[in-house]
Amino acid sequence: MTRPEHPELAVAPALAALWQDGWYRYAHRLDSPNFGPRPADALTDLLVIHSISLPPGEFDNGNVQRLFTNQLDWETHPYFQGIRGLQVSSHFFITRSGALWQFVACTDRAWHAGQSSYRGRNQCNDDSIGIELEGLEGDGFEAPQYETLSGLCAALLQAFPIAHIAGHEHIAPGRKQDPGPGFDWPLLQGSLGLAPRYFPEI
Repeated sequence: MTRPEHPELAVAPALAALWQDGWYRYAHRLDSPNFGPRPADALTDLLVIHSISLPPGEFDNGNVQRLFTNQLDWETHPYFQGIRGLQVSSHFFITRSGALWQFVACTDRAWHAGQSSYRGRNQCNDDSIGIELEGLEGDGFEAPQYETLSGLCAALLQAFPIAHIAGHEHIAPGRKQDPGPGFDWPLLQGSLGLAPRYFPEI
């Protein structure tokens, strides 16, 4: 009998009902071309929380989805000239209304973290799952977003050996500031019932 490539997703029928080849059942699937394989020895044990809006402070316009699928029209807003040609992705994106999108299978490497280091390891894209919240860094987030985020994190904790949950600001300090002070870390911790050791010192 051959060993499954991703045994963490082949443990129980309940997980099989939620996940198929790293895709989450309750997310709107929109495949991004911006991904690659994880290193063979990668242990997917980190969740990274981001915030994003395009242009900054404008919501519910589909631009994040277009960015992650290389469909953004760079001419439609002056801000886009500063990110022209950017090729990035995240595994998940949660809109202000709590709608959940997935762009890359969790078993693959998305391009969300950039130059980064956390828990003694560099290149966090290799062994992390990226979750983008629609919002402006430093500002607050909506109750439906926290509800969706909590449910998603709970599902990820069941399927992967997650041991750390951090913000982009924690894995790339000085370079990134999201999700920022408006993100309610105690709320997420309480909703998941996790020990403080899972989270950055805040």
